[in-house]
Amino acid sequence: MSSISALSNVHFTGYFGDHSGKKENDLLKISELKNLSIAQIVQYKNSKINLESININDLKLKNDPLNVVSNNDTRILWSGPKNWLLVSEKKNIIREIYSVFKDTDFAVTDLSHSRAVIEIEGHDAKEVLKKGCPFNFNDLKKNNSINSSFNNIVFTVDMITTNPDKIRLFALRSFGESLYHSVTDASLEFGFIAR
Repeated sequence: MSSISALSNVHFTGYFGDHSGKKENDLLKISELKNLSIAQIVQYKNSKINLESININDLKLKNDPLNVVSNNDTRILWSGPKNWLLVSEKKNIIREIYSVFKDTDFAVTDLSHSRAVIEIEGHDAKEVLKKGCPFNFNDLKKNNSINSSFNNIVFTVDMITTNPDKIRLFALRSFGESLYHSVTDASLEFGFIAR
């Protein structure tokens, strides 16, 4: 059985909004990311494990607000005190997570099929997010992540790169279509390519 994309009913490829007469590099690019391994990792309050002793895919957990640690295929987003969201392109990383994070010290939850993931790329990506989110996106830097809301839809933002900005948005799968509509509506004035 194959999994069904969270945005299969609403995400269609093509050019949308005010794209006429603009260079392709000046348009936003919006895509749905699929087949990512996503896990929530929470360290128990009474756990005595030192985070420096834990290594997952050559990355260490950092308990630094807003920060992301990453390599070529895995990103670990700080979600709150002793709480992280691990996102990876590696398929077998979930098994690795369960073997590294002992259940006496950590709660690990596989969220791979419960999230819709939208990636927005372009110089105006932050401008789109400013339209529906109270966070000051001028403060968002590369390898930062935040939890907030966009038009009352709770989401996680992960700043992948700058120049041009590449930002991933994570929302509960059940709110994925609503978030997608909100983001694409906010993108119409800039013009975008849905890939």
